[in-house]
Amino acid sequence: MQKNSKLKLTFCGGTGSVTGANFLLEGPLKNIEGEFKLLVDCGLEQGTHQADEFNHKKFIYDPKKIDALLVTHAHMDHIGRVPKLIHDGFEGVIYSTPETKELAKFMLDDALKLTTQDAERTGRAPMYTAEDVHKTFTLWKTIPYHKVEELAPGYEVYLKDSGHVLGSSMFEVTYTAEGDHGKRKIVFTGDLGNSPTPLLRDTEDITDADYLIMESVYGDKNHEHREDRLNKLERVLKDNHKKGGTLLIPIFSLEKSQELLFEIHKLYDDRKIPKMDMYLDSPLAIKLTSVYKKMTADFNQDAQREAHRHNMFSFPGLHVVETSEESKLIFHKPGPKVIMAGSGMSSGGRIQHHEAHYLPDENSTIVFIGYQAVGTLGRAIEEGAKVVNIFGQQVEVNAHIEKIDGYSSHKDSDHLVEFVEKTAKTVRKVFVAMGEAGPSMFLAQRLRDYLGVKADHPEEGDSVILE
Repeated sequence: MQKNSKLKLTFCGGTGSVTGANFLLEGPLKNIEGEFKLLVDCGLEQGTHQADEFNHKKFIYDPKKIDALLVTHAHMDHIGRVPKLIHDGFEGVIYSTPETKELAKFMLDDALKLTTQDAERTGRAPMYTAEDVHKTFTLWKTIPYHKVEELAPGYEVYLKDSGHVLGSSMFEVTYTAEGDHGKRKIVFTGDLGNSPTPLLRDTEDITDADYLIMESVYGDKNHEHREDRLNKLERVLKDNHKKGGTLLIPIFSLEKSQELLFEIHKLYDDRKIPKMDMYLDSPLAIKLTSVYKKMTADFNQDAQREAHRHNMFSFPGLHVVETSEESKLIFHKPGPKVIMAGSGMSSGGRIQHHEAHYLPDENSTIVFIGYQAVGTLGRAIEEGAKVVNIFGQQVEVNAHIEKIDGYSSHKDSDHLVEFVEKTAKTVRKVFVAMGEAGPSMFLAQRLRDYLGVKADHPEEGDSVILE
């Protein structure tokens, strides 16, 4: 790149798909020779038939030449390929909030086991090793919210709370050309929270962005009201108790598990549901919940008050299931019972064993509380498949199927538009990413029609110059 004030943005992942976030910003350094290469997120693609191929393939840039990586939050579709980046030669600095780093330790530890098992099963070389995971955290530096950090001459970053999961952040990257002229603020939203939430603070406003790279998971849909979701959860739990059945809840270990435990606790406290055996059958969710218990200062005021009163993630009848042997014993426990197990899209984990056992039973219920990506087992069940393949076996689906949309940890279409509206006067262009093609294109059109802003839906590999 010639010595000038132009910035180049490349969409290396997270386009046409909810998952696989990976963006590259590059431009000249200020007052000295050379250029700066900055990555934002380096996540796994999940759920699609091409996911495995995408995750194993070479990066479209040279990891050895990347100077820094910003991590918006600890979900695997934002951090899952960071150890591969290390394996392929990255030696730069990784930045995130302290909370994200703490959660990422457990997330990547768990992923390492799955990667190793997959390599043994397929005979394919693993994407990365235990040494790569260890090295990841030797390069990782933390920045609190609301603190300016210089990344390189001419480049500063400022973190705001996105309200998505514990420690999730938006990055305001400010670039200043030589002579202090030509300032540009490029904002990477990561995932935007469905505020207000039971636990976290609301998403902070962005009011002065020049360029905005934003998510669009629910770009074409709106969620049910929060009161409706709690009422629906109450009804589903009561119905299951009444018929003495088994209620399966595929859970996402980070954030949704903690919200669900908190809200069931509240229903018990308010005496709205009867006591029944409930099993938290996810070692990862258990570990991540321990982080939440330590970091209550990040909660909203109501949740902080609850945390000071009691253990907000526990309630009568809750059984914490650590080992696979304990998990198998749940089959022999009489109903009514509730099984909360990973993964949230039924794409792996202990929930698949329970689904294979209970889906044929018409006295069972399965309730989905999060987004189900195209190609996942969860999506197939949610869309009404009568027979599904689990562990190579054809399993009939006779169980009752429920969905509670309000548990999404992503903003819906209306609130995404409201979010952009706050910076509509300054933003030169909005890049709508991190969503399936349909929702992304729909949201881009809404932003053009309702706010009069320039909005585009990039494709993987696209590059643009930020003038």
